Amino acid sequence: MNRALSSLALAGSLLVGGQASAGDLLHWQDNSLTFLWGKDFQVNPPVQQTWTFEHASGWSWGDLFIFVDQINYQGESDFLAGKDTYYGEISPRLSFGKISGADLSFGPIKDVLLAGTYERGENSVQNYLLGPGFDLDIPGFDYFQLNFYYRKPDGISGQPKGQWQVTPVWSYTIPVGNSDLVIDGFIDYVWNNKDGTSSRPTDMHANLHINPQIKYDLGKAMGWSAVKKFYVGVEYDYWSDKYAIEDSQAFRTDQSALSFLAKAHF
Repeated sequence: MNRALSSLALAGSLLVGGQASAGDLLHWQDNSLTFLWGKDFQVNPPVQQTWTFEHASGWSWGDLFIFVDQINYQGESDFLAGKDTYYGEISPRLSFGKISGADLSFGPIKDVLLAGTYERGENSVQNYLLGPGFDLDIPGFDYFQLNFYYRKPDGISGQPKGQWQVTPVWSYTIPVGNSDLVIDGFIDYVWNNKDGTSSRPTDMHANLHINPQIKYDLGKAMGWSAVKKFYVGVEYDYWSDKYAIEDSQAFRTDQSALSFLAKAHF
């Protein structure tokens, strides 16, 4: 827990310092803290409590997304990481349209970007991702991103050279009475640089991770002004062949978990 809190404090100090010196570089930013409690997780203990800090911002050169999860396992220890663990990602994207000043839109594509991600967990789990990204203009959506990556694992002996990944990210808002219902999330589909099957123990099996949130802006409905937004709702986490481990009768890795959610933006 202390390590994760230190990471959050460092991220917060960097953001504050960056905002003070950014000037016209920073166009907008949003920060949030989420509490999740859910069950029916696989591989790790089935009941989990998670605190998540998220930062999203738009810059003159592109955009940035950062999150850090502090995960607490309820009632038992995880054989991979002990009782508690952490996980985080840093995802900058460079906009060719913004950097060049040219209009790169065509068809449903609004902008073309270079997308990167650094993933970090315990036990030296690290991944580096890089590839083309696209901002799409799809009617009704607040935003819709489509990112393609070459995924390079690092830090675990015997891992394959790399995999490919495609990640759509979206948000859709539905007015409900005097407030809003928001449906947002992401999908990660990762496949091996061979044929997507585990022909060797070191091969990573193809896996699909779908993670939508459905949440109601209770703060707007109640007229609260202390936070920008306060959501309550659920998060659904479907992950086939979790952690790229092939599902089997002996070891179940296909996950279908539901979590209660409370999220404050500030």
